[in-house]
Amino acid sequence: MYSDEVMKHFKSPRNMGKMENPDAVGEVGNPVCGDLMRLYLRVGKNEKGENFIEDIKFETLGCVAAIATTSMITELAKGKTFKEVLKIKFGDVEKSLGSLPPVKLHCADLSVKALHKAIQNFKE
Repeated sequence: MYSDEVMKHFKSPRNMGKMENPDAVGEVGNPVCGDLMRLYLRVGKNEKGENFIEDIKFETLGCVAAIATTSMITELAKGKTFKEVLKIKFGDVEKSLGSLPPVKLHCADLSVKALHKAIQNFKE
């Protein structure tokens, strides 16, 4: 049902945990399935003066796919500028995980929305 990469991120999530004093937080949930994702960002400025994700952590309450997609979005975003990160689509998350069952694609979409909300929170 799940790819090997999904299971790796579920069993050993990357960047999991709460961040103390984050620069931004993005939280999303799906009332239908009960998934809840919270992303924490520490933001830096590169030599060009662009904001980038210096560090990222997450807390997710949800299924295998919810945890795996949140873990993967942190890997895809870490070290990238906001401009680069805002180009990440849910299909990129799914592809990076090998695949997701069609009924779990919403988890990849939620992870991207959480990241976008965190960036929006930082800008506000």
